[in-house]
Amino acid sequence: MYSDGFFKEVTLLICSSLDIRQALQRCLAYLQTFFPLDEVLISLADQERQQRWHILAHASKNVAPLAVEAVPLPPHVYSRYLEAMRGNAKLIDDTNLDAFARSFEPYVKNKGFSEIILPLRIEENDLGLLVLRARGKNRFNKDHVALITSVREPFAIATANAIRHQKLLDYKNQLDRDNRFLKNELKIQVRDEIIGENSGLATVMSMVKQVGGLTNTVLLLGETGTGKEVIANAVHRLSPRKDGPFVKVNCGAIPESLIDSELFGHERGAFSGAISQKPGRFERAHGGTIFLDEIGELPLQAQVRLLRVLQNKEIERVGGTTSIPVDIRVIAATHRDLQKMVSENLFREDLWFRLNAYPIVIPPVRHRGEDIPALLEYLVEVKSKELGFRTPPEIAPGAMDCLTQYPWPGNVREMENVVERALIQNKGRILSRDHFNLSEHSNCSSDRFGEMGRCLFPCLAKLSQEDGKKYELLPETTNLEEVVCQHIKRVLKMTGGKVHGPNGAAELLGTNASTLRSRMKKLGIVVDGKARDDSTAVGSG
Repeated sequence: MYSDGFFKEVTLLICSSLDIRQALQRCLAYLQTFFPLDEVLISLADQERQQRWHILAHASKNVAPLAVEAVPLPPHVYSRYLEAMRGNAKLIDDTNLDAFARSFEPYVKNKGFSEIILPLRIEENDLGLLVLRARGKNRFNKDHVALITSVREPFAIATANAIRHQKLLDYKNQLDRDNRFLKNELKIQVRDEIIGENSGLATVMSMVKQVGGLTNTVLLLGETGTGKEVIANAVHRLSPRKDGPFVKVNCGAIPESLIDSELFGHERGAFSGAISQKPGRFERAHGGTIFLDEIGELPLQAQVRLLRVLQNKEIERVGGTTSIPVDIRVIAATHRDLQKMVSENLFREDLWFRLNAYPIVIPPVRHRGEDIPALLEYLVEVKSKELGFRTPPEIAPGAMDCLTQYPWPGNVREMENVVERALIQNKGRILSRDHFNLSEHSNCSSDRFGEMGRCLFPCLAKLSQEDGKKYELLPETTNLEEVVCQHIKRVLKMTGGKVHGPNGAAELLGTNASTLRSRMKKLGIVVDGKARDDSTAVGSG
C-alpha cells in the first residue's frame, strides 16, 4: 500500500550522490522506518581477480563502518558468494545457523543477527549483494523481503554507477601519477653530443653504436658519477625504441619492502594501503627501455623476479595471478663488482650471466684528462643558467690547469658540486683557482713556484691571443723566475696596476691577490710610487 512512495523515496536517496557510501547512509535512516534495521551494506565480488571480495559501502547507526579493502576468500566461500549473487532474495532468521552467513562471520562480524540478502543485477550482469541486518533472531519476515525486493533496480543502478565512478577516479589518479612520473623520470634533458665521444669515451661510444640498434640487455660498469645514465640514454636514442619511454629505476633508493611493488606493480587490495591498482616500472617502460641503476643493490628475492622478466618477457603484479607481457629493453648499471658478489652469494649467478652478455666499462674522469676542460665549461654553462646568471663566467687559465690535474675521485658528480659551489661563491665573475674548493687530492700547490708558475704559460698564451702581437708568446729569457716576473708586469700593465678585485691581475692570473702580492714582493715588482691596487704604472725595484 505504500510501495509507490517507498520506491520513489528510496530511488531518490540511493541516487542522491556519486559517493554511494554517503547515499547509503541517507537511505539507512529512511529504511529504518520500515525495517527493524541496524545496518546495511553492499558487497561485490572482484570480477577481474578471482576469489577476492570487498565491501563497496556500509552504513550503520551504532556499529563502526566495516573495512572496504578487497580481501581474498577461501575457494569454497567465494563459490558460495557467487551462488548467492545468481540466486534469489534470501531470508536468514539466525546467522548462527546458516552456512553462508557463518562463512562470512570473520569478515563482517555478523554473529547473532537476522539478515535479508538481495542479489543485485542489471540485465544479465551480476553485480553484488545488498544485505540488510538486524541484531537478534527472526527480526525480518516475508513482507520485508518483498518490500526490499521492490527497490532492487534502483540499488543495482546506483551500485553500477558507483563502480563506474570509482573506475573513472582510479583512471584519473593513474593519469595524475603517470604525469608526475613522466615529468620526473622521462623528461630527461639529453645532449645530442656526448662530451668526450671522440676522445676519452671513444671506445665506449663505439660499443654503444654497435649495440644501440639491437634489443639485447646491456650492462654498464663504472665508478659512481661517471655518467652511466648518459650512456644508457645514448643506447636508448640509437635503438628502434627511441620514441618509447626511457624509465629510470635507482634500485638502491627503493626500500626492500616496496621494491616488488615499484618494479612489478600491485593489484588493489594486495596489501594494506593498496587502495587501487598500480602498474610498476616495467609496465610503464612497455615499448621502450628500462634503466636499472645500481643493480647490485637489488635484494635476492627481487633478483629472482627480474630473472623471470628477462627470460619470459612478462611480469606478474603483487597480489595478481595473471601474467602480463612486456616489450622492454633492459639496461643495467652498477659500480660494484658483481662477479665478486656472486662468489659471496650476494648476487645470483644466473642473473649475472644474463646481464653480462654485453658489458660496457665507462672510464673514470681521471682517465679522461683531455675531456676535463670541455666538461667544466659545459657544467659552468648549465649551472649558470640554473642559478640565473645571464652570462656564464670564464674559468681563469691557471685555474683550468689545476682543475685538469685534479684526479676527481667523485667523477662528474663531484665536478658538478664543485662548479656549482664556485659559481655561488663567485657570483658570476671570472673563476680563479681559489674559487674551486677541491679536496685533499689536489696537488696544485706542491711545486716550487706554486700556482703562479703553473698558470703562467696558459695565461700568456691567452693574453697573446687577445692582444695580437702586443705580447710575445715565448718569453725573452729561459730563466723561470724571470719569465714569471716579466709576465706579472705585463698583466699588471694591462690592468693598469690593479691587483685585487674584478678584472684585476690576480683574477686574470687565476690566483689569490695575497698570493700575487707575495710573489711580487719576492720578485721585486712594485707599483710605481704607490701601494694601491688602482695604480697605473708598474716598475721594478
